[in-house]
Amino acid sequence: MVTNNIEIVWTTPAKKQLREIFEYIRIESVQNAIKVVNDLTDAVGNIVQHPEKYKPDQYKKDNDGTYRAFEKHHFRVSYRNENEIIRILRIRHTKMNPKKY
Repeated sequence: MVTNNIEIVWTTPAKKQLREIFEYIRIESVQNAIKVVNDLTDAVGNIVQHPEKYKPDQYKKDNDGTYRAFEKHHFRVSYRNENEIIRILRIRHTKMNPKKY
């Protein structure tokens, strides 16, 4: 996805995690699964407007300030602002134990 000359790139693990989120929620409700995934992808798309809107990721070791994260629907989305590329690194449920990376 390219917007405002900033490209959003989903890493393979982040894409897999988003699919797993959908599949898990879908067991209970397809509608809710679609809503959560759409809301997460919309929130990711909005990062391009203000890439530094969210706080630096506290779980990133030796964070130089380019690693950031936000929460939506109890999911934590970690990304890296590489100026012209926003790289989506991972999506984890907020109830999962935090994992340094």
